[in-house]
Amino acid sequence: HYINRFKSAKEKKTTLEKLAKGQIDIIVGTHGLLGKEVKFKDLGLMVIDEEQKFGVAHKEKLKTLRATIDCLTLTATPIPRTLQFSLMGARDLSIINTPPPNRQPIQTEVGVFNEDTIRDAIYFETNRGGQVFFIHNRVQGLPEMAAMINAWCPDLNISYAHGQMEGHELEEKILDFVERKYDVLVCTNIVESGVDIANVNTIIVNNAHHFGLSDLHQLRGRVGRSNKKAFCYLLAPPMSTLPNDSRKRLQTLEQFTDLGSGFQIAMRDLDIRGAGNLLGGEQTGFMAEIGFEMYQKILEEAIKELKRTSFKDLFKEEISKQDDYVNDCTIDTDLEILIPDSYVESITERLSLYTRLDNCEDETTLTQFHNEMQDRFGNIPLEVEDLFTTVRCRWSAIKLGFEKMALKENTLRCYFINKNDSPYFESDLFKNILQYLQTGTNKARLKQAGKNFLLVVEDIKGMEAMLRFLQQMERAVLPQGTTAISAEAI
Repeated sequence: HYINRFKSAKEKKTTLEKLAKGQIDIIVGTHGLLGKEVKFKDLGLMVIDEEQKFGVAHKEKLKTLRATIDCLTLTATPIPRTLQFSLMGARDLSIINTPPPNRQPIQTEVGVFNEDTIRDAIYFETNRGGQVFFIHNRVQGLPEMAAMINAWCPDLNISYAHGQMEGHELEEKILDFVERKYDVLVCTNIVESGVDIANVNTIIVNNAHHFGLSDLHQLRGRVGRSNKKAFCYLLAPPMSTLPNDSRKRLQTLEQFTDLGSGFQIAMRDLDIRGAGNLLGGEQTGFMAEIGFEMYQKILEEAIKELKRTSFKDLFKEEISKQDDYVNDCTIDTDLEILIPDSYVESITERLSLYTRLDNCEDETTLTQFHNEMQDRFGNIPLEVEDLFTTVRCRWSAIKLGFEKMALKENTLRCYFINKNDSPYFESDLFKNILQYLQTGTNKARLKQAGKNFLLVVEDIKGMEAMLRFLQQMERAVLPQGTTAISAEAI
């Protein structure tokens, strides 16, 4: 069963009554299903298609309908907040990269509004037996725009459609277009989702700079739905006159034209707009002001603080296990530490591997992941081995209380917590480190830079040497049994 605005009140009432009694297995609808009058007997699975069209409040309301509900969201271009949830591991992420057979990439061009360009594009399409979408997102100007195109192309049949039409009239217009009674349909972005007309292989978007990145990608996806070459024309004022974000959006669409490139577009959208507020309602924003890494750090610290104060009873077990003085350690180096594209070609696959590597919390999961990569992609190159070693170094650094480490020109610098009032400096751990430095059996020396303390160690040639030094210090200053990994594991 389904519910939409074209159904009568009586039909809706009957459907909702059956839904409340559990007589309907699957209900399809818009966010009208969020209304107070909609009751579910036993809701188990929610599928949100075109997720980018739903607000935070809508999605969270749907999830509160039942605490244990399973949720699957589908989208070609996830909004930044949703994408960020996936990247930080709060939600699982699956990417479908393989297009249907015989599909071709859509040729995308950015240009200015010009009679010759529009006329040539329309005639090129109609001369090969195809049809054209012309997107003009102002209802008031649609008839005039249709008349203008009719004047430029007098031998073609032009019509227009928009969401403020009566239901039957709009349906009739779309069906007539499907049956090829019109060559060009001038419309608003009402056709953005759910329209699949194989014969339409050119789309012209007027004032493209007023659309969001996901909107433009969705509109472009209305064409090229067969084995024919498709074209997308984005009309906007000259690039030099556009705001920075608008220019970036159009350049992104022009750059990413490959099939399955929606994920790269979503990543660029995250970069342009920011991740939004994960604990609040904003879908995008503010990250550019403080930087992504700082934002992540603040978020992690805030969550940890809330667990220790407002929700300490709920997270009692977790808090008892957390005896580290730092949440994370960043490692900076002049060595090449990465998954090279010669080893894993797909950018989305590499991103997924980085995320999984970052989520490894102990030697067992790290070794399993290492073996899996070797099994899937072949012998692991040195840069990737160093990446695994870096993860182990980070574990050791966190246990020792280092917030940051830099390995450059064979010199290792380990930075202690930058809060001088931290309980770390009163701890047995810090006292043990000072005693260890005084023994003279190591190459490390304590140094002060401004208000911060750091260790400087010369002659550290590579990540393996760095790990050996950190493990040696661990064994000397930490009680037995708390070392991050055994020396034999490397």
